[in-house]
Amino acid sequence: MVKAGFIAGVANLLLGLGVNVVLHMILPGLAEEYQNTAIFRPWQDPLMMVYFAYPFILGIVLAYLWGLLRKQLKGSDPQKALQFAKIYFIIATIPGMFISYTSFQISFLMILVWTLTGYLQAYIAALIYTKYLK
Repeated sequence: MVKAGFIAGVANLLLGLGVNVVLHMILPGLAEEYQNTAIFRPWQDPLMMVYFAYPFILGIVLAYLWGLLRKQLKGSDPQKALQFAKIYFIIATIPGMFISYTSFQISFLMILVWTLTGYLQAYIAALIYTKYLK
């Protein structure tokens, strides 16, 4: 479980970095929003290095959740991955993005990006789990 979670963490770290690079090129206003130190820590803050642990923590937690749900998921591996991502999305992403949007002064665009990225992360992780956690 930990190995698959770690692999999912690497994949999701790369996904997150790639999405951020592309979106910051396409939507420079989004990149500027991340520079708001009234909301976000500056990258120079040493605590920001811990930020990169998130995909690995998520990968391991989702691997545990996969272990609980995998027998209930039906269909081919991609179909199981979509079902898993949908469950995670409904339980964690929607409420998390709702509370983020209503409590932080961030744009709807940022919430939309985080929402879509969260769904993609769960789907990518589940695809990995279909291979490593049978």
